[in-house]
Amino acid sequence: MAVVKRIGLGSAFKIGLVLYGILGLCVGIFVAILSSVMGPLGGLAGGNPGGVQSWDLRSFGFGMGIGAVLFFPLCYGIIGGLFAAISAAIYNLVARLVGGLEVDIS
Repeated sequence: MAVVKRIGLGSAFKIGLVLYGILGLCVGIFVAILSSVMGPLGGLAGGNPGGVQSWDLRSFGFGMGIGAVLFFPLCYGIIGGLFAAISAAIYNLVARLVGGLEVDIS
């Protein structure tokens, strides 16, 4: 049995950054597709809500889709990296008190 006594905070941050960045990219693509489908439907509602032209609503939906592909991976990655580093620091404290995680490596 090997024992994981300590996790490097920088390593945990990098892993969290990449993993949650990939998750954010998936969410961003989903939001982009959803907004590109829902944006044109805003013109079907009819009327003139608050003096806003329907083309304004459609372009806003398209802009949100492109922005989501950039915004979600960045935010998810940074927040995921921070929480992974915080979790590694907490693990290091607990492992020092009660011992590390035992894993069987073959």
